[in-house]
Amino acid sequence: MGNSITKQILIVDDHPMMRRGLTDTLESEPGFEVVLQLERAEQVLDVMDDYELDLMIIDVSLPGMNGIELVKNVIFQKPDQKILVISRHEESLYAERALRAGAKGYIMKFEPSDVLLKAVKKVIGGGIYVSEELNEKLLMNAMHGKKDPEASTVDLLSDRELEVFELIGHGKSSTEIAEQLHLAAKTVETYRSRIKEKMDFKNSTEMIFHAVKWVENEKMS
Repeated sequence: MGNSITKQILIVDDHPMMRRGLTDTLESEPGFEVVLQLERAEQVLDVMDDYELDLMIIDVSLPGMNGIELVKNVIFQKPDQKILVISRHEESLYAERALRAGAKGYIMKFEPSDVLLKAVKKVIGGGIYVSEELNEKLLMNAMHGKKDPEASTVDLLSDRELEVFELIGHGKSSTEIAEQLHLAAKTVETYRSRIKEKMDFKNSTEMIFHAVKWVENEKMS
């Protein structure tokens, strides 16, 4: 990387095993040190002024404030902070939102170790890195526009509403969504109501139909 100084990295992910795995991979590479492992976005905002971090690795799906909102908050306070977002979401819209929020990279959580290290080096070095498959989707969207009629209305959703909508499309119940996103069941119902209102769905059946259709279209794009 052309610099012998150890690069200080923060990881925020609510799964301890994921944090441990990321840390082991990163610290197997000379010159990388994970100085903080946190599980909530709010913890990052509390401590980030105490460190000069070369990179933050942020999971999209965090309890409370989600990862994309955290990126926005961090970049507002530290515009030059380099951020790599990791995610289980394959839908290109998440990558678009993360990059618009100020992240410099977006990869899937379970990419091989060499992809993670490549992404980290690229972002720390001042570049932008997106997983190859997602990069192709982003380029296709840019070249041809979004042919899916759901796409423009999905853009109306907040980051958390988008997560709920996606999980509805994967056939998850409100209880399952609440458990996965670490939310109260009532909160999920509130998000479902907002989604129906924003996307002008008459009822839950129509919402589920369009959510499934959107997820399928994203997989094929």
